[in-house]
Amino acid sequence: MKDADIVVVGAGAAGLSLADRLTRPDMPRPGPSVLLVTAPPGPARPAERTWCFWERTGGDYDDAVVASWERLRVRAPDGTVVEATPAPLRYKMIRSPGFEELLRERLSARPGFRGTEATVQEVRDVPGGAEVRCTTADGAALTLRARWVFDSRPPRRLPPARTVLLQHFRGWFLRTERPAFDPDAAELMDFRTPQPARGLSFGYVLPLGTREALVEYTEFAPEVIGDAAYDRLLGRYVRDVLGIGAARVVAAEQGVIPMTDAVFPRRAGASVFRIGAAGGATRPATGYTFSAVRRQAAAIADACRAGRTPVPPPAHGARARAMDAVMLRALATGRIDGPRFFVELFRHCPAELVLRFLDGESRLLEDLALGLRTPVLPMLRTAAELPLLARRENPSCPFPAPVSLPVPTEEERP
Repeated sequence: MKDADIVVVGAGAAGLSLADRLTRPDMPRPGPSVLLVTAPPGPARPAERTWCFWERTGGDYDDAVVASWERLRVRAPDGTVVEATPAPLRYKMIRSPGFEELLRERLSARPGFRGTEATVQEVRDVPGGAEVRCTTADGAALTLRARWVFDSRPPRRLPPARTVLLQHFRGWFLRTERPAFDPDAAELMDFRTPQPARGLSFGYVLPLGTREALVEYTEFAPEVIGDAAYDRLLGRYVRDVLGIGAARVVAAEQGVIPMTDAVFPRRAGASVFRIGAAGGATRPATGYTFSAVRRQAAAIADACRAGRTPVPPPAHGARARAMDAVMLRALATGRIDGPRFFVELFRHCPAELVLRFLDGESRLLEDLALGLRTPVLPMLRTAAELPLLARRENPSCPFPAPVSLPVPTEEERP
């Protein structure tokens, strides 16, 4: 006996987006019944997160958008500014609590939807479908059965890869005593930071007003750094580079995003599928995930309504994945200068085209035009090398997840 047509494991961006698409009442055909399994409060539930993406005004989730920007900036190590307006696109920011509240309000009004809280222990195929074995908050065993199961939990380890860099970051939500930010412009990459021996680092500034902003220190590097190093580098960036004066840290966040050419399997059984970052939704060259998660959800919902086996499609096309693999390898080997690579890309190419490329929506000729704005010889050498490299296991690289941080003490503040 089925508990639902579909069980979705995990109520993050991927799980909620999929539940939303599957149960929308404005579709031409009735959707399947959906049961969403949310981890109870505790270590299994993800920390609060910030998701950023770009799209036109009037998106499906605009009611959850905290802020958006019509202008984007990239700063070279010497402070030279490249500013762009990617109209008609806007850069948008969503915080996970607001997104979850919006989606839960929508879903609660739909007759085909149910939710439950439990910690998932195992997902497996059974005759005629799949089952999810869980433990409830009071310790009781719970088994859920469905025709299809979509699992968004991160795998414990990365799949084999030729290149792995970690995009790791720490951010402070700051409130300043005097106006210090331009609320109409987001600083995507500010390379006025100490550069690591391998990879790159940059500051990231998302203003929420003239006196409030999320400010992050980010690295693309083979390994993460310690807490003391994060606070030292972030404090130096806020104090010495931005020079914003007296400020109070009202919240903090930290995360690690694998940037890799690993192939993430999207199918874990005859009736079990992986979605979100676990299903390869993260863009290897940038770490952006939110837009790809939504595309995956839409494609899965369309397949379900059409009666097809709902295997999640690749989140990024083969051409985009190949170009990302080359860029990651060139960056990891030091063949290209990371800050210069990104500054020149935004300097010489329309920002709207760059963003469409990063979303996998650019055409072949546009991709070739972008490629000519990169260091051609190092990239060609890397492209020739990649087919000769074996994909290696990553036993020391568990798939990380975002964490919440306590607000820094007086001594740790900028």
